[in-house]
Formats: sequence, C-alpha cells, structure tokens
Amino acid sequence: MLTRIILLSFLVLTLALPQAARAQQAQPKRSFIRDAEVESTIRTFTTPLFQAAGLAPDSIRLHLLVDNSLNAFVAGGLNMFIHTGLLIRAESPSQLIGVLAHETGHIAGGHLARMQDAAGNAGTEALVGMLLGAAVGAATGRADAGAAIALGSQEVAMRNFLTYTRGEESSADQAAVKYLDATGQSAKGLAEFFEILGDQELLVTTRQDAYMRTHPLTRDRISFMRDHVAKSQYSAAAPRPEWIEMQRRMRGKLFAFIEPPYRTFLRYKETDTSLEARYARAIAAYRKPDMAAALPMIDALLAERPDDPYFWELKGQMLFENGRGGEALAPYRKAVDLLPDNPLMRIQLAQVQIEQEDPALLAEAQKHLSLAVHQESDNRTAWRLLAIAFGRDGNEGMAAYAMAEQTLIEGKLADASYHAGKAERLLPKTGEVWLRIQDIKERAAQAKDEVKQRRR
Repeated sequence: MLTRIILLSFLVLTLALPQAARAQQAQPKRSFIRDAEVESTIRTFTTPLFQAAGLAPDSIRLHLLVDNSLNAFVAGGLNMFIHTGLLIRAESPSQLIGVLAHETGHIAGGHLARMQDAAGNAGTEALVGMLLGAAVGAATGRADAGAAIALGSQEVAMRNFLTYTRGEESSADQAAVKYLDATGQSAKGLAEFFEILGDQELLVTTRQDAYMRTHPLTRDRISFMRDHVAKSQYSAAAPRPEWIEMQRRMRGKLFAFIEPPYRTFLRYKETDTSLEARYARAIAAYRKPDMAAALPMIDALLAERPDDPYFWELKGQMLFENGRGGEALAPYRKAVDLLPDNPLMRIQLAQVQIEQEDPALLAEAQKHLSLAVHQESDNRTAWRLLAIAFGRDGNEGMAAYAMAEQTLIEGKLADASYHAGKAERLLPKTGEVWLRIQDIKERAAQAKDEVKQRRR
C-alpha cells in the first residue's frame, strides 16, 4: 500500500537566515515511504550481506526516501537510507546489491564513528536528529507529528556531514567485494554503478547525482573494482531468477506510484506483457483513477498468481480508497493470510475494519494491531488505531494505554503521562501492560528532566 504510506513530506530545517527561507520555498518536498513489498525485497537483498559483515540483520533499520537522485547513505547509528531514485534506476539486482554492500561496508567499518565525532557540532547533530526523526515519523505513520527537515543552507551542511573520506570509500569498496564474494555474488553490478558515476565527473556539481557528491569517486577506486571483477571467481555468477523478478517488480511499482500515470503508460506500453509492466499499468490505472480498467488488470494478475500477497494487497487498496471498504476486507484478509508475519499488512487490514464502523470487526482489528505493535513497538499509526479500536469497544483503560504509547513516541510527554496515569487507574495493577505503564511514566519523567537540564 505505497501511496497511503507516503507519510511524511518534509523540508530541511533552515537556519534563521532570510535567504535560506527563500531558498527553501523553491525546493521540492520529499517524503519517506513504507511498503511491504519494497521493504521485503530490500531485506532479501541485504540480509546475506549483513550476515557476511557480522551484523544482525534485524538491527539495521532501512528507510526509503522519495527522491529521484541516485543515492544511499548510512547515518545516526545502524540506519540505512535509500533513495527511490536508486531503486528505480538500478538496471539489475547486482547493481543495487553492489551499492547496498558498499553501504554495509560503511556500517561494519565503523565509519559512523567519524560522523558521531562530527556531530559534536550542535548544528550537524540537530540535522541528523531531525533526519532520523522524519524517518521515524514516516515509519510510524503520522505526518503531522514529524519534524520538518529542510533544504537551503542546511542542505549543504547535511551533504557535507554525510560525505565520506576517500579512505573510508576505499575501505567500504574492499568490504563490499568481500561480502559479495562471501555470498557468491558478482561485483560486476557495483563496477557498472561506478562506471555510471564516472560518466558524471565532468558535470557541474549541481547536475551530479547525490551519490557522486557524498561518495567521492576516484580512479583508484574504479581500478580496484575492475581488477577485482577480473580476478574474482564469482564475477560470472548471475543473479537468482527470483531476485531479478523481485527487482523488476519493485522498479515498476515504485515508478507507477511516484510518477504521474501518463508517464507510467509511456514507460510500460501495452505491448509490454511482462509481469512488472502489467503490475505498473494496473497501479497507474487505479491512480488515474480508472477503476473500470484497474480492477480487471489486478484480477488478471491474481488469476496468474493467486498466492501473491502483494497483488491481493493492491486490490484491497484499490477498493478501499474508492469508497468500497466492505469489498476491500476480503482481499486484505487474503494478503494477511499469505503474509502473516508482516505488520504493515495487518495494520492496513485493521484500518479498513475500524473504518467500517462495525462493532463485530473490532476484536479482529485489535488482534491484528496487537500483533503489529509487538513487531514494531514504535509504530504510532498502529498504536493510534489500537486506541480507537479499544475506545469504540468500550475498553477505556486499554485505549488510554495505547494513547500513552502513541504520545510517548511522538514526544508529547505531558500527554503520555496523562494517558498512562488514566490507564493505571482503570487497568489491573498486575501484568505486562501495568509494568509497561510504569515504564512510560518513568521515561516521560526522565525526558522532561533532560529537557529542563538542556534549557539551563
């Protein structure tokens, strides 16, 4: 459900300078997104790399940034940011995986420690804090609760902060090919990516892709990559066929959701009968909107792939967003049945159930949301919906508890304390929820004290 998960448009916080404010107005807004299929595809590609690097895959948080530029970077701990421009423009799984292996090298190489030192500057620290805050806002689902991050003079500061040294770039390259070899994958994709960047060296800085500006490319790095490809026993290894399809589907889906429908129809013409082309055209038709064309398209895909959870999810989204919520329940339930461990799927189904205003659906919605927050405890959308579901079901104590969790995530400390206190009065004084309420009260109090200390 990508369009409904474009959660946070943001502008980079500008310095208190008039010219920065004017520059901000001229800059386009950007968004973070969440999508079950895209995230699953990237996780599939990165998990072997993280394991080869000795990193716990679940410890790395992936953030998808809607930006047409070719870029990816790591910042603020174990956080990897990936631009949709990179996902759409990568021509093969190998190119994308090569870049992700390089970014994994930055994490495993401890290059973030240098950034942490650089963040001793209060301005840069604030930039990274708000970058992560915006990503968390997107990941957790409330655009109005996210902080604004901005272009203008601070864009330069952020770019400089995220610029790696030549030594770190070379180190990350060496780590990348090590991980690719360890997982039996070719480094040709990363070499091809370097060739693409190399073609941009003569362009003026403003026309270069962001990756070129934040990851300085040298002839030595290109030579190293060519030499490795010439010597590695895995250079002829082809990507897995299923990974090729996953990457093509991801490209088509992102393009169709981000670009205007007419551009999708131009890129994926009727004569293109590939799965990703038909998928993209179905999305474009639904966004046009032309449900008379869109529904037969998705039904044709489902006839071909009846066990594809993402096709069922898309059908549910089409129906729900066109005022047919009752009809959307079955496709969403099917998607959850096929992909029961995905919290985003459960949150989407629960939202549809709640918005039907049918008391008989509340218990199932509560079940889906409880499972979702167990997996994503910082998902404020899930907590907000859970509070609504409990409230409509007459369970004021649990509704207050869910609101305490939501407001704590949003940094609304006074509200978190209030709701936690209300939940404490209404719920039994035993069990996991009661202990969590005490933790919320304590964390809110500690955060208030920290704010007071900083203000002194």
